[in-house]
Amino acid sequence: MEQRWPAVLWIVRHGQSAGNVARDAADAAGLGRIDIADRDMDVPLSDLGHEQARALGGWFAAMPAGQRPRTLMASPYRRAVETSQAIRASGGLERSDHRFCIDERLREKEFGVLDRLTRLGIEAQFPEQAEFRRLLGKFYHRPPGGESWCDVILRLRSLLDTISLHHGGDRVLIVAHQVVVLCLRYLLESLTEEQILEIDRQADIANCGVTEYRFDPGCGADGGLRLARYNFTAPLEGEATVTAAPDANVAAR
Repeated sequence: MEQRWPAVLWIVRHGQSAGNVARDAADAAGLGRIDIADRDMDVPLSDLGHEQARALGGWFAAMPAGQRPRTLMASPYRRAVETSQAIRASGGLERSDHRFCIDERLREKEFGVLDRLTRLGIEAQFPEQAEFRRLLGKFYHRPPGGESWCDVILRLRSLLDTISLHHGGDRVLIVAHQVVVLCLRYLLESLTEEQILEIDRQADIANCGVTEYRFDPGCGADGGLRLARYNFTAPLEGEATVTAAPDANVAAR
C-alpha cells in the first residue's frame, strides 16, 4: 500500500518577531494596547528572530542532503516568510528540487476586535468578551471578527488532507505560529480539548522551536505520523538566544 504521510514532518514556530518585543514592553509597562503600527500579517522578525532562523537553518544544513526537508510550507505572515527564507538560505534548501510554497491555511489565528490588546486592555475595553472567554475557554471562544481554536483546526484539517494526498514519503517542513503548532498536534495525535490545553499550559512554544513527527508503519491500520520531539530548541543553543514569548496578541490566544 502506498504511504500516505511524509517520512518526516517538522513543524516550526517563526523566529522572535517585533510583535513579541512590543508585547513584552506593553506588559512590563502595564499598558492596555500593544504599540506596533503594522498589521499582524506584516509584523517582521526582530534581529534576534533572524539569528534564530539562521541557526535553525544551520541545523538542517548539518544533516545529510538526503535527510533535509524537501518541501517547505509557510504561513503568509511576514514573520513566518522571513523565517522560512532564512532557513532556506542557511540550510541548503534552495536547490531546484526543493519546493517552497505559501499556504494561507497556516496563517496565525485571527484575533478580531481583540487585536493588539493586552489582557488589561481586553478587560477594560471588552469586559463581556473577557467573561465569554473565561466561560467558554480559548478552545471555543471566538472574538467578534476573529477565530476560535476550533476555527483554526477546521482549516488545518484541509491542510493535512493536502499533505496526505500529495506528500506521501516526502520530508516536509512547516513554518507557522504557536496556535497552529498546537492545533496540528491536536489533529495528528487525536488529542482532546483538555489534553491540548494542558500541553499549552505547560510552556509556550519557543521561537524556532522544532516539533517533529516521523512515519511509523505500525501507527494505525495504514501507518501514520508519530511524535518524535516537541518544542526542541537544541539547534539554537550556542547560536542564538532561545525565546518563548507568546505573540503580540497573546491575550486572545
